[in-house]
Amino acid sequence: MEKDFRAVAQSWLDGDFDEATKQEVKVLMEGDPAALEDAFYKNLEFGTGGLRGIMGAGTNRMNRYTVGMATQGLANYIRKTGRADGTCLCISHDNRNHSREFALITADVLSANGFDVYVFESLRPTPELSYAVRLKKAVAGVMVTASHNPKEYNGYKVFWSDGGQVTSPVDKEIVAEVNSIKSPSEVKFVPGEGAGKISIMGEDVDSLYLKDILSLTLSPESVARHNDIKLVYTPLHGTGVRLVPRALAALGFKNVYHVPQQDVNDGDFPTVKSPNPEEPSALKMAIEVAERNHADIVLATDPDADRVGIAVRDDKGEMVLLNGNQTASILTYYILTRWQESGRLDGHQYIVKTIVTTELLKAIASSFGVKTYDVLTGFKYIAEIVKKNEGSSTFVCGGEESYGFNIGEFVRDKDAVISCSMIAEAAAWAADSGKSLYGLLMDIYAKYGYYREKMLSFTMKGKAGLEQIASLMAGFRKEPLKSVGGVPVARVIDYTRPEETGLPSSNVLQYVAQDGTVLTVRPSGTEPKIKFYIGLAESSSGMSVDEAARRADERVAVIGKEIEGLLDQHR
Repeated sequence: MEKDFRAVAQSWLDGDFDEATKQEVKVLMEGDPAALEDAFYKNLEFGTGGLRGIMGAGTNRMNRYTVGMATQGLANYIRKTGRADGTCLCISHDNRNHSREFALITADVLSANGFDVYVFESLRPTPELSYAVRLKKAVAGVMVTASHNPKEYNGYKVFWSDGGQVTSPVDKEIVAEVNSIKSPSEVKFVPGEGAGKISIMGEDVDSLYLKDILSLTLSPESVARHNDIKLVYTPLHGTGVRLVPRALAALGFKNVYHVPQQDVNDGDFPTVKSPNPEEPSALKMAIEVAERNHADIVLATDPDADRVGIAVRDDKGEMVLLNGNQTASILTYYILTRWQESGRLDGHQYIVKTIVTTELLKAIASSFGVKTYDVLTGFKYIAEIVKKNEGSSTFVCGGEESYGFNIGEFVRDKDAVISCSMIAEAAAWAADSGKSLYGLLMDIYAKYGYYREKMLSFTMKGKAGLEQIASLMAGFRKEPLKSVGGVPVARVIDYTRPEETGLPSSNVLQYVAQDGTVLTVRPSGTEPKIKFYIGLAESSSGMSVDEAARRADERVAVIGKEIEGLLDQHR
């Protein structure tokens, strides 16, 4: 193996690569053999979600050459499908280092292959790229982002003509075309004769997107009565700064406070350890602003503004973080309540959630007579359901535990701009009854039971880490767990068996205990991590929500210790 990766690295030194890249390879060869191996031991995998990896020189890195090869493969696929003539593609990017450069390289390669291209004038959220694809009737779109990953990462997401990320069989067919590109020499990097037109888009799309977001409003009278609710918003240095404040202002909210240091677009994310709204530390500065200004709600979006984390004041007036399941539950309950009150529910509506998202969403939807679809982890599967049901039933909303949510059908991905707007509106509606968002959540738990979820994530970096994760999954399949939290397992669901699950094959295992507790195990598709999702419910009948929560937390803690013990056995 050592000979192979060193030979590949040498080919970059000898080949037609820019001098900065060659210099980086030389530094690795002379001083960091482990890093050299990780950079060249394989090609950066173009998976069903696109590319994501550490930026730098090497075949296993995000750089202008791997981006160019991915784009050439995409262009080849579109041409082979016979959709090349008269079609265009849309491109956007986030604030990460090299994102603009990678976006422009993508545009040049597509143009050189004869495609007309629309590129946003500057950074824009992922959901707006989804919106633009549908608006421009594009055959596909590319978003350059690594979402909430650390600053060393960047990525490349491919969207299809419906505005959703590509799904089977298109995803696998694109992957095959990308993998057939063996060298940067096969890439048309420079547009020449016969090149497609590159056009810039910006405010023309922004204004239409915001207009459609406003069309989702359900309680304008409540907003008018409570437009003085104090909100703090931070984009965590990312794209949300361009549109979330505008959306909140357009709705009528007057008191939106900012975190000035985090309004600055910066790919180094200097004020946070991680630009991930799931991490409590990411909201620290925003909560400090909330305390100084006595604000009621904190909203934080990730770099590409498709996910939102929130903090609210509890019954003691203290700021507490809500997780993605809780936010999705509040929004689902609010939206379905307002649809019911306005007579819009007629039995032809549905919501969608992922298999690791709280079962509380299903309980809420069922109480309104609304169908729930369960899909694999990843918002592209939610978008796929929306596409399949077009014209026959109406998508109300959908979400996933990892802080992603969407409402309506004009965007086909999770959308933090829409979510922030609806969270603020739900707060105004709750205020009509003298409640906060926290109080509304407690009402939901009292009505449906206390649902508790927890995700445990374990990072295993590099080649050795990937091998360890594969070994763990093989072990869990060979010797399935017999109990979860001391309760016998009633059934095991292996999502690599689509004939049994009715869903596409995925490297996921789910253990369902006799009391309904669910433990799901899956490797991350975007990071070197293995994740364990715990989901359970404690009836609040005959006891307070606080007591139900205490019992649920105790059960979750027991399962968490079991998981850590299992990992220790495999180390």
